[in-house]
Amino acid sequence: MKQYSIRTTTRREFVDITAQVREAVAESQVQEGICVVYCPHTTAGITINEHADPDVVHDIGMVLGRLVPHSGNYAHAEGNSDSHVQCSLIGPSQTLIVHEGRLVLGTWQGVFFCEFDGPRQRSFYVKVVAEKGGN
Repeated sequence: MKQYSIRTTTRREFVDITAQVREAVAESQVQEGICVVYCPHTTAGITINEHADPDVVHDIGMVLGRLVPHSGNYAHAEGNSDSHVQCSLIGPSQTLIVHEGRLVLGTWQGVFFCEFDGPRQRSFYVKVVAEKGGN
């Protein structure tokens, strides 16, 4: 398992971490298996979506902000209830396939760390697991 640190710079931010995930897969030397990307925070998550056009993640953030606005009649007193809900909608992890030593992603897909309560110092983990009987 490999841990990465990340510093976010805005309250809601989508950081492309595809290169770090590919690095972890390459270092693992696993040829066939799965790769889990996990975020241990309650106000941040992991998603897979288009990384060729930055407008896509901008739009995702905009829609999440409309669905779950920052101000609302929330019971949680810390002022970040929207961040917790957005995290639950996105989820804390993604599982990807490793085939022939490479991460399987579509042409336009990338892996994103999703910050909903920044700016903060954050971390995420990448674990690559070999297929049973494989390396």
